[in-house]
Amino acid sequence: MFPSLKTGAVAQYPLTRRVTFQNQSLTFVDGTQHRYRDGAAVRLRWEIRLQDLDDGELAAVEELFLASQGTFGSFTFTDPEDGTRYENCSFESDRLDVISLEEMRGSTQLFVVQNR
Repeated sequence: MFPSLKTGAVAQYPLTRRVTFQNQSLTFVDGTQHRYRDGAAVRLRWEIRLQDLDDGELAAVEELFLASQGTFGSFTFTDPEDGTRYENCSFESDRLDVISLEEMRGSTQLFVVQNR
């Protein structure tokens, strides 16, 4: 489960949520291309910006990231906009950048994707 902040929220504003489709493109030897949808369902992607977090909040995010091994693992994510819980979500990147601004104050930015 994606960790909540001390306020009970899982994200801060501005929040970005995108609906995408999984598309594939093949290029043949003669240069022509064939594009097709690789799945009928939509895929959700959230950009989560977290600022002014204390050490405990940052540690909870880092712990989930390490436990899920970046893009490899999965977890449950609650959509901050409507409260819907999505199973089988993962991080989009295998890298988590945490910025420590001063003692007990840090920030990070990460992307969560819904896997099908």
